[in-house]
Amino acid sequence: MVFVTGTDTDSGKTLISSALLHNATGKKCGFKPIASGCEQTVDGLRNSDALALMAQSNMGLSYLQVNPISFKPAIAPHIAAQKVGVSLTAKVVTDHLVASPLLAADFALIEGAGGWRLPLGNGEYLSDSVRELNALIQQDDHTINVGIILVVGMKLGCLNHALLSIEAIKADGLNIIGWVANQVDPNMCEIEANLISLKSLISEPFLGYVPYLANANAQSAAKHIKL
Repeated sequence: MVFVTGTDTDSGKTLISSALLHNATGKKCGFKPIASGCEQTVDGLRNSDALALMAQSNMGLSYLQVNPISFKPAIAPHIAAQKVGVSLTAKVVTDHLVASPLLAADFALIEGAGGWRLPLGNGEYLSDSVRELNALIQQDDHTINVGIILVVGMKLGCLNHALLSIEAIKADGLNIIGWVANQVDPNMCEIEANLISLKSLISEPFLGYVPYLANANAQSAAKHIKL
């Protein structure tokens, strides 16, 4: 079971998550517990990130199982929740995940929103939900835990963002099982030098470098990732 987080909002979490699911075998499913920036459809609010994960899953989950908490405006989720009078807490998120067929999958992936310290309001963060989920799972089976994969959006400033994210994840007691470098800036200077720096500074497994892809999709990104 993995939780995919990023160095910031536009690091490419959905592309990498979809690629990881594409490469996975057996029963596999992706979850996007919180999503802002949803489109109103006849079936209700729909988020493109959640739909992308569903396209790479094979367990036939409903949209609400994949994305139980959705907001129409593309703004910080805790602000969107306040505007519509929804209580957004770490427990609410954890309860949704625990109630899902998470443990029935051979490969279950949860995609976060924003970065590791996404605020939920009232002093809580999405990272609190990940810690709670990990604790609940380990109560039942000490051989299972939630492994964190960090997506580093390769652009100016990524070194600082990556190191601070790793520091925060470790401080929360979670296990980082790997990181992916995803080039989001096609014109980033010294991409190779930055990759060398990240590899020397990050001790966790390097899962791959995804170059800037003009027509990015799960299949094309999957060729650059190994898990």
